[in-house]
Amino acid sequence: MESHGAGIRRVMVLAFCVAGIWSAYIYQGVLQETVSTKRFGPNKERFEHLAFLNLAQNVVCLIWSFMMIRIWSSGNSGGAPWWSYWSAGITNTIGPAMGIEALKYISYPAQVLAKSSKMIPVMLMGAIVYGIRYTVPEYVCTLLVAGGVSMFALLKTSSKTISKLAHPNAPVGYGLCFLNLTFDGFTNATQDSIKARYPKTSAWDIMLGMNLWGTIYNMIFMFGWSNASGFEAVQFCKQHPEAAWDILMYCLCGAVGQNFIFLTISRFGSLTNTTITTTRKFVSIVVSSVLSGNPLSTKQWTSVIMVFSGLSFQIYLKWRKLQRMPKKKKKSN
Repeated sequence: MESHGAGIRRVMVLAFCVAGIWSAYIYQGVLQETVSTKRFGPNKERFEHLAFLNLAQNVVCLIWSFMMIRIWSSGNSGGAPWWSYWSAGITNTIGPAMGIEALKYISYPAQVLAKSSKMIPVMLMGAIVYGIRYTVPEYVCTLLVAGGVSMFALLKTSSKTISKLAHPNAPVGYGLCFLNLTFDGFTNATQDSIKARYPKTSAWDIMLGMNLWGTIYNMIFMFGWSNASGFEAVQFCKQHPEAAWDILMYCLCGAVGQNFIFLTISRFGSLTNTTITTTRKFVSIVVSSVLSGNPLSTKQWTSVIMVFSGLSFQIYLKWRKLQRMPKKKKKSN
């Protein structure tokens, strides 16, 4: 009975994590799309300074992670020093800025799809630079994702969706997303290096360090000179409180979502977290298509299904590899 009760509690915690990640990030996606496409006020003005969202996100997550460390930290030392995140902070500032700027040129579903193809630059770098040999199923995953994203990019976008964009330009939008993924790759590699050098570093320590440097770099970029764009962004928020509220909620969703991601990884592992976040992206596209009025054609839905079939197959391959590991250990013992 005890094991049965423990199993039910585990399922309930998993359901709680899924609900938390889905609700936080799907709503954040809705807010991101709203801020980037909506026209505010009687003059129907656009919020052009999308990089300001990243600064606001950095500030909120910096405060949030500091609070979590103060509340939950057991006082153990040995984590990475704050200055060790300076280089990862640079790429983590530039990459997301490019990703969010892409929304001026391509639709939100297109951006989500493009940013879901992270495996493509990873495998290219691995094969070309490091000589890593991948299996045939891994190449099948990549071809499905690459083919789906390419097909979606080449298909004609509806005039209703294009009319919402500030500067419709698919090559520029997809190019920014690819650069975003490239910088994310450097950021992840640097974070892994920091974690390897300082094993006692917690997820909250990483969140604090990354957002501290992100805040510094974004403050310099947004407010570093007299006519910097940050002043215009603040003035826009003063004139349009509705935009300011959307930005605040966007930031809070990101901070809350991080909580659920950390909880999921600590309780169920990174593979479960990847599965939840991948399905969340698909749901985000459905929500954008239905609620935000971004109609997708049958061929575009086929592209979306191709991409998420590739991602799902990749998750299955990782799961199968994990299943084999205990068997190998038993044989070696």
